[in-house]
Amino acid sequence: MWITLYISIYLLFDCIPAASVLRSDTCQLQGHFKLNGMYQDGDVILGGLFEVHFFTVFPELSFRTEPEAPYCEVFNMEGFQHAQTMAFAINEINKNPNLLPNITLGYHLYDNCVMLGMSFRAAISLASGTEESLSNLNCTGPPPVIGIVGDPSSTQSIAISSVLGLFRVPIVSHYATCSCLSDRKKYPSFFRTIPSDAFQVRAMVQILRHFGWTWVGLLYSDDDYGIYAAQSFQQEMQLSGYCVAFSEILLYDNNPKYIQHVLGVIQASTARVVVVISPLSLVTPLMDEVMLQNMTGRQWIASESWATSPVFHTPRFLPFLGGTLSIAIRRGEIEGLYDFLLSLRPNNDQRNNMLRIFWEDMFGCSFDGDQERTVCTGHEDLSMTDTPYTDVSELRPSYNVYKAVYALAHALHDLVQCEEGRGPFNGNRCADITNLKPWQLVHYLQKVNFTTGFGDHVSFDKNGDALAIYDVMNWQPRSDGSISMYTVGVVNEGPETGMVLTLEEDAIYWNFETKKPPRSVCSESCTPGTRRATRKGLPVCCFDCLPCGDGEISNTTDAIECIVCQDEFWSNTDKNQCIPKEVQFLSYEEPLGISLTTASLLGTCFCALVMVIFTHHRNTPIVRANNSELSFLLLLSLKLCFLCVLLFIGQPQLWTCQLRHAVFGISFVLCISSILVKTMVVIAVFKSSRPEEKGAMKWFGAVQQRCTVLILTAIQVVICAVWLSTASPTPHKNNHYIRSVTVYECAIGSVAGFSMLLGYIGLLAAVSFLLAFMARNLPDNFNEAKFITFSMLIFCAVWIAFVPAYVSSPGKYAVAVEIFAILASSFGLLVAIFAPKCYIILLHPERNTKKAIMGREAQPK
Repeated sequence: MWITLYISIYLLFDCIPAASVLRSDTCQLQGHFKLNGMYQDGDVILGGLFEVHFFTVFPELSFRTEPEAPYCEVFNMEGFQHAQTMAFAINEINKNPNLLPNITLGYHLYDNCVMLGMSFRAAISLASGTEESLSNLNCTGPPPVIGIVGDPSSTQSIAISSVLGLFRVPIVSHYATCSCLSDRKKYPSFFRTIPSDAFQVRAMVQILRHFGWTWVGLLYSDDDYGIYAAQSFQQEMQLSGYCVAFSEILLYDNNPKYIQHVLGVIQASTARVVVVISPLSLVTPLMDEVMLQNMTGRQWIASESWATSPVFHTPRFLPFLGGTLSIAIRRGEIEGLYDFLLSLRPNNDQRNNMLRIFWEDMFGCSFDGDQERTVCTGHEDLSMTDTPYTDVSELRPSYNVYKAVYALAHALHDLVQCEEGRGPFNGNRCADITNLKPWQLVHYLQKVNFTTGFGDHVSFDKNGDALAIYDVMNWQPRSDGSISMYTVGVVNEGPETGMVLTLEEDAIYWNFETKKPPRSVCSESCTPGTRRATRKGLPVCCFDCLPCGDGEISNTTDAIECIVCQDEFWSNTDKNQCIPKEVQFLSYEEPLGISLTTASLLGTCFCALVMVIFTHHRNTPIVRANNSELSFLLLLSLKLCFLCVLLFIGQPQLWTCQLRHAVFGISFVLCISSILVKTMVVIAVFKSSRPEEKGAMKWFGAVQQRCTVLILTAIQVVICAVWLSTASPTPHKNNHYIRSVTVYECAIGSVAGFSMLLGYIGLLAAVSFLLAFMARNLPDNFNEAKFITFSMLIFCAVWIAFVPAYVSSPGKYAVAVEIFAILASSFGLLVAIFAPKCYIILLHPERNTKKAIMGREAQPK
């Protein structure tokens, strides 16, 4: 098809030598198209394509005769107003002494009948001219038209620009919005005074962003207009960084069943906002079905293609479409246009059949080739009519036509004002107005820059698009129940500021019970204490809210990640604030600390009680026989063991950390040393009772006993001194046991020092146990060795069990285990060694005799 079109253009544009056709000195036009049009002569001619009729009718084909030309039906008043606006603008320019002086503009305007074939034929006629023959074989001179205003349809503009763009004929459309036409490589000479769909979509996104709507339904038509707009919508989402999750619905048929299916999808969706980018012809049956199904509770966003249509302004649509926000073409005011439209009269020029058709349609006039013989059935006064033709209150497409004509005029004016030698073309030349080339006007059109009388700035970017400016309309109820449109905002694009939305929110009517903007989001905002987790396969604005983990918080709405609290802080219950961790240590206030403190004090009291008993009965045989000095030393050391427990309870301080293990180690060594010497004395006493070993006791006198205990204790003192001077235990906040709690404990400093302290105690205990075990065969009446053996057995068992229990206990419980081991071993020693003696002293004093102890009391007969 395109090859055929190209051949046709080639034949129409290029001259055919007379020798190959009819004559040798003319170029012959191959044929005429039957078109409705309006004409006005001038020095320079501008072309125009407008939708003056809605339908094209093709006569029946017959292959016996030449096919009849198609014709148009159903007159379009709005389209005719657009054409008359171009005529008005040209007349206004011709009267302006400051714009194109000494040059008169003319026009050739054609009707495209909303049909690609008719539009293409009209464009060919504008580009090639309608002269029957051309005597200039070089085809020089100005073209029939230097620029075209139109076509209003995107589809027709794509086809026309694809062909006429090859010859760089400037085309300025007032209504073609497809973003695909912004491709300069495909359409090098296409311009437009209406923003492209990409800008329209960007304006819609500005509205969505303003009201925080992130979950919308996107309903678009299955044509160039809808498909490219949907693609622009997706691209705008990616480029702007603003997330809008949308459910795409393709609207391609007026079939009632399909429309019901589309509405079913909309009703099933949780989106409360629906963006509709579709021609009026597809939107009308859709909205009829919306009314039939009584579907309310939706906020409609209308594209400019049906934003201002009066079809939906009746009272029956108010409950469903009231509150609609629409993107409308910028409304302008053209001074003098109304009077110009009223001054229109039939023209006797046979070429201006568009005027005669208008009068025939308006007043039933008939023409007989002469204006004086015009017969009308009514009073032909346009001021008495109320039609879209005479309505200049909402000049939107007409205003764009007005700007398009002035853009071409300003470009031509700049071309004429060029000074020779300073021109933009090769050799700094200027264009010759008598032999003007279309591509030369394209150069100036790209740089055009002016302001209309209404105050709007007009210029084109590198793609031929005008600076975007839209009115934001709101559909509001009138007193009679119908719908009226109010301008509630403007979306304006500046060269430096970009696209800016200005809204009067107080003036917007919301068709909801709350009278407030609806909430339409894919996911509700995540509250502080949670974070966003994107749903797989969906945009980032569709997410789940997951609670922050322990020790993490989020203190903002819609946090992407949770913040980890610092070491000494922990998250609160709501996970929205870091609070200081609970400092945990074995305190005197808690039940465990109270219990251990009580046990420590009881042990101390028991030791004091035993000391009192032994002091009171110090002259009795049982006290004297057990080496009273070592017994008192042992009781003193046990009392220190009980009291050292108090250093382990309470908040760790530097001095308590340093003293607790030192006092503990020295006290137990003193205790075990006393037991060890006591055991050795018991063995020596027993052996000295034998005749062969009577000298054994000379090695275990009182001095030797004191020195032995002193030396053994001094070794532990040295160990503790070295440990404290090199790597002293210090208070330490431990966060590893329980993450939510800070355990305040004493770090041992040196593991080697602590190990030597415990190891030395263990060594002495083991030696004492072995010696006591060796003395287990002493006579029954001399049972001190048995008590020592049993006590050391308890001591060793407790401390062997202590090691795994201590390692596996967290925090303050490790301290409690150590205290328990101290108390258990201390009570074991106290009970095992001193309880039998106190039992005899207090309850059986008759056995507290030398004979009883030596086993020499009289046996009963």
